[in-house]
Amino acid sequence: MNAEDFTKRAEVRNLLREVQENCKDKVFSDIIDANGNQYVDLVMEGGGVLGIALVGYTYVMEQMGIRFLRIGGTSAGSINALLLAGLGTPEEAKSEKIVELLADLNMYDFIDGDQDVKDLVKTIVQDAGKFKLGWKASQVFDSLEKNLGLNPGNAFTQWVSEILKRAGIETTQQLETRMATLPEGLRGREGQELTQEQASAYLALVAADITTETKVQFPKMASLYWANPAEVNPALYVRASMSIPFFFQPFRVEKIPHGEQAWENWEKLAGYSEDLPSSCILVDGGIMSNFPVDLFHKPARMPKAPTFGAKLGSDHRQHQKIDKPLQLLNAVFNAARHCLDYDFIVRNPEYRKLVTYIDTGDFYWLDFEMKRKEKIDLFLHGAKAAHDFLLKFEWRAYQETRKKLASAYA
Repeated sequence: MNAEDFTKRAEVRNLLREVQENCKDKVFSDIIDANGNQYVDLVMEGGGVLGIALVGYTYVMEQMGIRFLRIGGTSAGSINALLLAGLGTPEEAKSEKIVELLADLNMYDFIDGDQDVKDLVKTIVQDAGKFKLGWKASQVFDSLEKNLGLNPGNAFTQWVSEILKRAGIETTQQLETRMATLPEGLRGREGQELTQEQASAYLALVAADITTETKVQFPKMASLYWANPAEVNPALYVRASMSIPFFFQPFRVEKIPHGEQAWENWEKLAGYSEDLPSSCILVDGGIMSNFPVDLFHKPARMPKAPTFGAKLGSDHRQHQKIDKPLQLLNAVFNAARHCLDYDFIVRNPEYRKLVTYIDTGDFYWLDFEMKRKEKIDLFLHGAKAAHDFLLKFEWRAYQETRKKLASAYA
């Protein structure tokens, strides 16, 4: 496969032509640069291999001259967020580079457990009968008991690390320096200067520290886990964020910094004031917040740029049938990873105008053997969702809503 298998398809070209014709002079943000690019913030949901759809979404956004300043996400969303942050400066379009990576990617390589693990994953994806599933699961129990996860995750970490290295990024400091390269002529739409906060690019990748029960944002909270956070390879942040419990081995950080300054950092950044552990275990941020659309929310301020949200799945919450143990386990897991995010949108309904719900149909989030056609279809689903959103989004109307809400804090 190559990138053109995704981007040059007639369906994608038609979507772009239609949105370009209808949104040629449309305003999406009040932050622009000298080249006319418009800047927004972006938060992306986790969803395993369904994250391919996120690439289709951001591809259409960038083709429309939309760029991202503050970028956040969980799990699969964190992968796309890191690549958008690391593969170029904020004014550069990076999605085409990500599409090229996707075209060459054999996702099955990320399943780096033994053959029994590979067989179990195939059994799950193929929706085999209970007997076969139980038999295959019994064969990996010893690995699960010993390592707390089926796959080491090393293949994934190496893949991300090599991509970043080729782009000149091996440390957090290098990443932050690249993100701090301000676009030429970055300004408010009427020519006004921007505050430091408004003009700063920012990355927020969400992981779950289950040792201290902390919702972690990387790289902001890297100093809690490493003595020299500036030298940490950013690939480790997404390794933590995408560590699906039991499917991947949890991400362990040893030699947690101690001392008075470390304790103050934990209290300030995490609200944690107990004795500090010697090591911490981090897993997929989705167990706490799979769609952390609140990452950049400032309720008392009028934003100069919206926070777009890309959510994988329908905007309709459906009740679940729960009368079997596995159904109960699945329901508990889904409730844990969704409830905080649902609650935020219920309390801040104006965000419904910012969120794109990407239809992922019958695609399975653990299908690492996804076929060529399915990968392209997922990309197309994301592209179509971005197209539909851009056609209907009205920045000025959203501003008026936020203006009324902000006045309540005056």
